[in-house]
Amino acid sequence: MRLSRFRLLPLLLALSWQAHAQTAQLDLWPEGVPNYRANAGAEHHDGERINNISHPSLTVYPASVDRPARTAVIICPGGGYAYLSYTREGQQYAQWLSGLGVTAFVLKSRLSDYGHPAPLQDVLRAIRTVRAHAADYGIAPDRIGVMGSSAGGHLAASAATLYDNPAGRTGAALDSISARPDFLMLMYPVITMAPATTHMGSRQALLGQQPSAAQVQLMSTELQVNAKTPPTLLIHSQDDDVVPVENSILFYQALTRARVPAEMYLFERGGHGMALRPGLGNASNWTKRAEDWLASRKLIVQ
Repeated sequence: MRLSRFRLLPLLLALSWQAHAQTAQLDLWPEGVPNYRANAGAEHHDGERINNISHPSLTVYPASVDRPARTAVIICPGGGYAYLSYTREGQQYAQWLSGLGVTAFVLKSRLSDYGHPAPLQDVLRAIRTVRAHAADYGIAPDRIGVMGSSAGGHLAASAATLYDNPAGRTGAALDSISARPDFLMLMYPVITMAPATTHMGSRQALLGQQPSAAQVQLMSTELQVNAKTPPTLLIHSQDDDVVPVENSILFYQALTRARVPAEMYLFERGGHGMALRPGLGNASNWTKRAEDWLASRKLIVQ
């Protein structure tokens, strides 16, 4: 059976977009990575996880051509600040968001071999870069959100609360661009650095074995929430035995006290790292809740 050129064209466009989406990559620091480690060695990538990152970047997934929403999301994969769960909590999220008409950017940020404040600098630089080039991507500069999972959720929450912190600035010209996200989507996030509730592996990877009390307070993002923190969606599972559900609850309570619009969905089961996996009961349907939330905030059209 032959396809007419009218039926073939959408297929060719889809294939062309898919190839472009998987290869378009932006260097976050073309003028030079702050505190670059010249002897870091090669980046490691096993098909899912990436570590030993010295060249932070954004991979671009354009919005679906039939329903562009002029909205962007920068995605921070999890991995305890030791590696990035790049495929499951990066690329797969980007493909889902692209289908909703959202332009997605997967962040490849520095990790434990750099430590704080390198990841914060990278995510804030990502927001500034996307906002500065919003017109190039067909997005609105006031419709840029950040999404993160696990330790990536901590990085996203840090961006939403520490966007004006001096530690996130490097003296570059782009520092003049606002790094405040317009909305926030947190998947089973690490929120606090308090020993009783944090994910200790993430805390140690980011802050070292013996962080100061000031560092612990600064990077406990629930303590940094204020009225300017952007609207937030939180998703977590009660049976998460890696990052306690109390992390999301603490952030939600802080948002409520600050009168920041927030929604939180806590599922009975789903464990840690649910991502887009099926077979997790109600938790596997979190994307529908997220889509409804995005639509309610007029960030997508359902």
